[in-house]
Amino acid sequence: MPKTVRHHSEKLKSNHLLPKSAKKRCEVKIQLEHAEALPDANVEELSRTLLARFGLLPRKKDGSAAMHKLLLELYERKKAANRDRKPEAAVIPVDMMGNIAGIKRQTMYEYLHRWLDLSILKKTSFVADGKVVIGYELNGANLEGAFRKAETAVRNHLEASLKIVDTLQNEVKKDKIRQGLKADDAPAPTTT
Repeated sequence: MPKTVRHHSEKLKSNHLLPKSAKKRCEVKIQLEHAEALPDANVEELSRTLLARFGLLPRKKDGSAAMHKLLLELYERKKAANRDRKPEAAVIPVDMMGNIAGIKRQTMYEYLHRWLDLSILKKTSFVADGKVVIGYELNGANLEGAFRKAETAVRNHLEASLKIVDTLQNEVKKDKIRQGLKADDAPAPTTT
């Protein structure tokens, strides 16, 4: 008797093969792209190429978000925070992130999920002037550190996917064996 298939999000949430982070949010969409920078590319072109390769640029054709500017600002703030030993200087609130990228706050939240899914940014809070400020900063000492975290996230996703492939392959083999055993157990047709 064939097993019934549950809705994919239910199946993924209950799947023991997924890492804990994937069990929390099953809506991770990693979209890697092939993009190359020209040998004489400037900083903006290189940052756009990097973001394109990790799927962090606007996906709509008319998208106007300047995410490369945000990436460069995050990097500059992280450098200054490390140099001055003031970790709160690296944190940028979402409103300001949207302003830097030239988009509205709500749109920035939509983009932010992709950055967080890849672990390039981390959420941080601190107290300034008696108020709690919540914002985001690079998840590493520099750009390389942050994108190494993204590399790990992508690698973990691929490893979990390959475990699913292995399980699927084993289940197909088991089904073939079961079908073979059923055919052997069936009585041979009698001829008269």
